[in-house]
Amino acid sequence: MPRKRKLLAQLSALQSNSSFPQLDALENLNSTSGGDSSPKSSKYFVTEKKTSSRLEADFFHQPCVSLAKSFLGQILVRKLPDGRELWGRIVETEAYLGGEDEASHSKGGKQTQRNAAMFMKPGTLYVYQIYGIYFCINVSSQGEGAAVLLRSLEPLQGLDAMRELRRASRKAPTKLLKDWQLCNGPSRLCQAFGIDKAFDQRDLTQDIDIWMVPGQDLPGEQDVVATTRIGIGNRGEWAQKPLRFYLRGNKFVSVVDKKMEREMAARGHLPCS
Repeated sequence: MPRKRKLLAQLSALQSNSSFPQLDALENLNSTSGGDSSPKSSKYFVTEKKTSSRLEADFFHQPCVSLAKSFLGQILVRKLPDGRELWGRIVETEAYLGGEDEASHSKGGKQTQRNAAMFMKPGTLYVYQIYGIYFCINVSSQGEGAAVLLRSLEPLQGLDAMRELRRASRKAPTKLLKDWQLCNGPSRLCQAFGIDKAFDQRDLTQDIDIWMVPGQDLPGEQDVVATTRIGIGNRGEWAQKPLRFYLRGNKFVSVVDKKMEREMAARGHLPCS
């Protein structure tokens, strides 16, 4: 009993010295001997840091097909007017090669007020409207009138805000969207990120409301499926060219080409699922 009373007395003394001993202990662990309160490097307190360095002009200065593949795994960032940031990993793209491409808005080298951004420097946004309702976002590349369509994102941050924006863009109330439904398609992507015609001709390397940052664990060639584009219609041979690229096995992709994946697996390029 005397030993027990002694231990209780010691515990009481510790509590009287600090109202929050656990917090005091954490502060001591995180402070340096010189009084600096910046965190020390410790395996117990290390968190993954989010990169903030935006992709610069050199990255976008690539041929269209190369840029469409290079976008996979990179991160699109959108800063809303209220300061919230939306982050999404690019998982699906389509390349539109300019004048020779019968499916491109710039086929034949025709430049209009609508498609002017496709002829601007690489990294310029080309945003257009379809069916008078929905928007699609593209990024210009090397080549006259060439651009890459961003088809799908994997949401990383700001999912609640994305749901709010998707809900506001739809007239009829619907059930709560699942994560994989937020950005799995070009118009859904634009709805979730609050992108409209006002973003047309903006520069991704300079804009304060939208930009890209490098992704982590970028995919290799074996992770990328190359297949036909969506909704091309009657464009002859251009409807069949493998100019859509997506990350195999990613559930946020809008349309999966099982046949192409089986063919690639048979050639030994991909493991068969």
